[in-house]
Amino acid sequence: MGARRLPEWLRRPIAHGGEYAAVEGLLDELHLSTVCREAKCPNRGECYASGTATFLIAGDVCTRGCRFCAVESRHPAPLDPDEPARVAEAIARMGLRHAVITMVTRDDLADGAAGHVAATIVAVRDRTPEVAIEVLVSDLRGQPEAIDTVVDALPDVFNHNVETVPRLYETVRPGADYRRSLGVLARVKGRVPQIPVKSGLMLGLGETHDEVVAVMRDLREAGCELLTLGQYLRPSAAHLPVAEFVEPSEFAELARVGRRLGFSGVASAPLVRSSYHAAELLG
Repeated sequence: MGARRLPEWLRRPIAHGGEYAAVEGLLDELHLSTVCREAKCPNRGECYASGTATFLIAGDVCTRGCRFCAVESRHPAPLDPDEPARVAEAIARMGLRHAVITMVTRDDLADGAAGHVAATIVAVRDRTPEVAIEVLVSDLRGQPEAIDTVVDALPDVFNHNVETVPRLYETVRPGADYRRSLGVLARVKGRVPQIPVKSGLMLGLGETHDEVVAVMRDLREAGCELLTLGQYLRPSAAHLPVAEFVEPSEFAELARVGRRLGFSGVASAPLVRSSYHAAELLG
């Protein structure tokens, strides 16, 4: 079967004006990766043009091969000890007030690169103490010490995505574990309750409404307060096909459910991504 035609609500003009060229140039100058580029995010043009980006640290290749993700999977290079300082430099020069820093999964490292994430938080806070720092991390193999290393650096928001419903994990996220991901979120909330905990799912992979609501309940029980729901878009023919283009009305209904369940912030729409308008979700 050929590529599925995008419905009207997922079509948008590609933005390249505003600060786009400046952001691209700065990232190239400082040799930094973004999840916007590596994961082929549909919002990349809009975000770059508005002068923002989501930084991708610990390299630009992942040790896992999740079947939804465009980030390359192979054996990664050693960590770059200068990367935290370069991220801090970029954030300062871009004048960001809310910075989102995500990472590739690094199962090759004993701590999963938790120490590198913590070092980046420290570097950014030392350079721009006024900036809110949101981290989006891997499951760190569920290691309590690794999770604590990140949490003890006191990010302003801790995000770890469950991505999909438990029934689809083996297909969508081989190497990941649903309960382990919930455990990451619960440990963060238990250790430092004042840090907002965030998670998100992609829809359109074959899940049902009831399965999504069940995951939302699990997330609340784990202490998650912020939730993002967006449409899965196939990055290439080598990735999982889209099972369904979820109607905007379904996203709106799930947002209502989320608020009833007690999430303090819910972003639910086809083009929502984990870091899209992150500061607004925090409130």
